[in-house]
Amino acid sequence: MPLQPKDKSDSEWLKDAGYSGKRGLKNFMMAYGLKLPMDYDEGKRYIEKLRGADQDAWEAAQRPKALASGENKENATPTQKSARLYGGTPETVSRLVRPFKCPGTAAPTRASEKPARKRRKISYKDADGSVEDGDKPYSNEERLALATRDANRFPVFKPKDKDTAFKSRFAVPLLNKNVGEYNAFRPAPLLGMRQGRVFVARPLHDPSGEFAIVLYDPTVDDKPKTLAVEEAKEGEGNGDEVTLDAPVVHKSLADILGLKKKVDDRPKVPVVIDPKLAKVLRPHQIEGVKFLYRCTTGLIDPNAEGCIMADEMGLGKTQSPEAGKPTIQKCVIVCPSSLVRNWANELVKWLGPDAITPFAIDGKASKEVLTQQLRQWAIASGRAVVRPVLIVSYETLRLNVEELAQTPIGLLLADEGHRLKNSENQTFVALSGLNVQKRVILTGTPIQNDLSEYFSLLNFANPNYLGTRNDFRKKFELPILRGRDASGTDADRKKGDECLSQLLTLVNKFIIRRTNDILSKYLPVKYEHVVFCNLAPFQKDLYNYFIKTPEIQSLLRGKGSQPLKAIGMLKKLCNHPDLLDLPGDLPGCEDIFPDDFVQRDARGRDRDVKVWYSGKMLVLDRMLARIRADTNDKIVLISNYTQTLDVFAQLCRARNYGCLRLDGTMNVSKRQKLVDKFNDPDGPEFIFLLSSKAGGCGLNLIGANRLVLFDPDWNPAADQQALARVWRDGQKKDCFVYRFIATGTIEEKIFQRQSHKQSLSSCVVDSAEDVERHFSLDSLRELFQYRDHTTSDTHDTFKCKRCRKEDGKQILTAQAMLYGDTSTWNHFVNGGEKSPLSTIQDLLLRQETAAGCAEVSAVFQYISH
Repeated sequence: MPLQPKDKSDSEWLKDAGYSGKRGLKNFMMAYGLKLPMDYDEGKRYIEKLRGADQDAWEAAQRPKALASGENKENATPTQKSARLYGGTPETVSRLVRPFKCPGTAAPTRASEKPARKRRKISYKDADGSVEDGDKPYSNEERLALATRDANRFPVFKPKDKDTAFKSRFAVPLLNKNVGEYNAFRPAPLLGMRQGRVFVARPLHDPSGEFAIVLYDPTVDDKPKTLAVEEAKEGEGNGDEVTLDAPVVHKSLADILGLKKKVDDRPKVPVVIDPKLAKVLRPHQIEGVKFLYRCTTGLIDPNAEGCIMADEMGLGKTQSPEAGKPTIQKCVIVCPSSLVRNWANELVKWLGPDAITPFAIDGKASKEVLTQQLRQWAIASGRAVVRPVLIVSYETLRLNVEELAQTPIGLLLADEGHRLKNSENQTFVALSGLNVQKRVILTGTPIQNDLSEYFSLLNFANPNYLGTRNDFRKKFELPILRGRDASGTDADRKKGDECLSQLLTLVNKFIIRRTNDILSKYLPVKYEHVVFCNLAPFQKDLYNYFIKTPEIQSLLRGKGSQPLKAIGMLKKLCNHPDLLDLPGDLPGCEDIFPDDFVQRDARGRDRDVKVWYSGKMLVLDRMLARIRADTNDKIVLISNYTQTLDVFAQLCRARNYGCLRLDGTMNVSKRQKLVDKFNDPDGPEFIFLLSSKAGGCGLNLIGANRLVLFDPDWNPAADQQALARVWRDGQKKDCFVYRFIATGTIEEKIFQRQSHKQSLSSCVVDSAEDVERHFSLDSLRELFQYRDHTTSDTHDTFKCKRCRKEDGKQILTAQAMLYGDTSTWNHFVNGGEKSPLSTIQDLLLRQETAAGCAEVSAVFQYISH
């Protein structure tokens, strides 16, 4: 290429060289191996150098351009000879003078330490000179796009033309319209050409597995057909029957086309518990699960699909009943309000977080929202049932029973079912109105007061199985009670035993009962004590004054009309005199007030509890001080009166003891959080104040290993429920339980009445044959008497042969301790530091034998194992 004349401009010179356009200079520098980026002035100086050079230098500079443009090798000068180097790649020899670079170092290295700038993307479009220089004028479309560039970032939906859209063929809106997966033009299948699939029934889990627990085995548990049914079928087969052809209009489409699904009698398969549950269930719980399944499916008695699980408290009844659920669609669990959240947690704990979604009504939703949720749950069926288990309290179900009255329910499970002991109350009537056949009652105390309450539970589980209430009373209740009475004759006892055995034959088919003795294998030792406490001097004076008032004397002669009020005042007085409004409740008692007594209204800000006014409170104060000083144990204080809990709270504040309180005023949603806080071993609170009416049922207070029941209840079941709060599954420490009884007072009469009821319960429910008849019914009329000079009126009533009459010291131990019979327990009399009470296992009771501590008169002790 000849040298260009110097009178031409740079752009003209580049254009003649074949590098025209906006990027001609940059393309020229890249073609000749110049390092980019290069300053524009430096590029111009390089061009001037080439233009002023001789012909050889120009041609040498033009060689890469000539090679790139594909010129003939004949026209090239001898210095332009190319050779094949490194595997046949055509390269010029002049490339050999360049320094060697490793193949992995293609990326240029920066000599500067400054951060690299972000390179702009370079487009080489129109760099070949095909387009003339100059800016094109903007078109109207470009101006519009430039003006609306921000609006185009968020495009507005433009509807399709209705004429086009309505005439187009419908297409299923699928994301991936693959031909293999979906074909829009494939015609629909013809009617009746495809038969329904027949599923083969198989067990959900392997019945021959390692941990398999089989609830139902068709080879063993299949219901035998009665001979009457078989004979009836044979008679139908022998007779000549005239069959008429059914009209076509009554036939289904499948019958007409002959495509009816051929379903034979489905084979019966075993029902197996989930292996992850079978690994953790204990033997008595496995037995309970099998019993529940057999009862609710009618395998034991076709006429009775309900049952009662009457295990004692702490045996894990709540872990058992879900095994029968696969045979039903919906289940309702009704329980006390404080246990609703606990039930939901237990289902998730044992079945897994994704196995079941319970519908727990814990009181957080409003009335309107709750009604709507219950209606949706009631109308759901089949696969629409996403929350099959409804967990609700007795009160909530009673108020909303109309929403669930029509829906079919597969299983109704009543936890703490002794709430249904009265068939006349609204809760019993509401639950009986539900559309459910399978009913399960969980209760640790099926008999609380009499056999009529026992009949109510039996009649709820299996309606009309034992006849009407009057029939049951005439046939079973009256003969059994006459036989259990201490003044009954031998004929009455014989007749009562016969009726009892007949009743047990009918009932034992659908009731299961296990005692706490089973827990001895899994739990630490429990020491239960009945602590008889003497009245304080001020208490004793008030007690004697009260029973000698004219009102009580006329009541004893049968002329009074308010015995319950008098009984309630005596029970409060046994706890602490501050529970009474003195002198308002006992007019004229000002003369026996001690010198430091101040009336409640005149105390002002002085809230200190005078523990020396009450014998039981004085013993409790010493116990709490010893626990705080020498142990890390926690204790539960239970009372029937919230007023007593108020006194406990004042005592804790005065002694700076940390405590938590749960009674009927606490919101249901907060109760479980309070229990979890107390069970935390690192929590600072070591005292839990509990009302036996509000939270005595079902709570797991295993964070504590000591429990004090401050006052007895007429119903022994209420006391038994309260006493079973700490000795439960999960307890790791030895448990000490104390029942405080005021010596010689009405509390001992209540305790004796409990023993009579428990003997009735043990003979009916526990099937015990040798329950001693200690008390006659006439002896319980001595409620309003006070026996001052005795260590225990109850022990005197026993006529105990194992203790000496002189000092009451026990010389013989019982052959076996029966939990329901305190006459078989160990008996201790507080005779000072050298008495047998000083050797008892509990350090809190040993300290009561010290000098100056005469409040504890006697102790009954029961050891679990």
